[in-house]
Amino acid sequence: MILDFDEEQAGLIDAMYATPDIVAQRQFVLGLLGLKPGERVLDIGSGPGYLISEMGVAVGPDGAVHGVDASAAMTAIAERRCADKPWVQIDEGDVLELPYADGSFDVAVSTQVYEYVEDLPRALDEVHRVLRPGGRALILDTDWDSLVWHTSDRELNRRITAAWDDHLVHPHLPKVLARLMRDAGFTVTAQRVHVLFNTELTENSFSAFDMRAVAKYVPGHHGLTEADATAWMADLQARSDAGEFFYSLNRYIVTATA
Repeated sequence: MILDFDEEQAGLIDAMYATPDIVAQRQFVLGLLGLKPGERVLDIGSGPGYLISEMGVAVGPDGAVHGVDASAAMTAIAERRCADKPWVQIDEGDVLELPYADGSFDVAVSTQVYEYVEDLPRALDEVHRVLRPGGRALILDTDWDSLVWHTSDRELNRRITAAWDDHLVHPHLPKVLARLMRDAGFTVTAQRVHVLFNTELTENSFSAFDMRAVAKYVPGHHGLTEADATAWMADLQARSDAGEFFYSLNRYIVTATA
């Protein structure tokens, strides 16, 4: 079962994207993009709009930033966030049929989206189509094999992380993403990793949001119960209280040209 990004889920994502961990990730992505004033940029899966707002600043009013997101709740948050930048807009559309003409953009970016998409070849063909020749693409996704939690009950943790994989279509996408992009006609220029790493379970850490999202999702999957999820969270809190909290997750980034 894939997550439903309704108003409640959109609110959680909005708060998660404000954490210092994701702010740092966003700055890393912006550095790789190297946007210039006047460029036309597409954000596929624009979510709560933090990235498109910052890209709007980078390209300025002589440029344009378009976002596409399937969640009306996400789009509403993003539109409020970008209301002061009329050159930033969010359009209705689908990753499998982007609502733009061929060669419309200088840059396309997508973060944490394609792991949810069934037909990846078609989706990546669409990215290639809407970029001008030589246009730049950046795709960021997670390989959930890279997730490390320190817990005292390793078997329960194994069952919970296996159940969490069910919320995605492609939980290990980065392993094959570069090849899929080449198949779509891209020239891959680099593959990089950005690590989300927490050694404390604080309210404003990415791991705290991730822990709550996982605990909410897994009951009813792989034979897990609410009691299992509660015990797992309590153990993570105990690890933090003992000064031995450890959370690590890799975000993989592929950059390419069309």
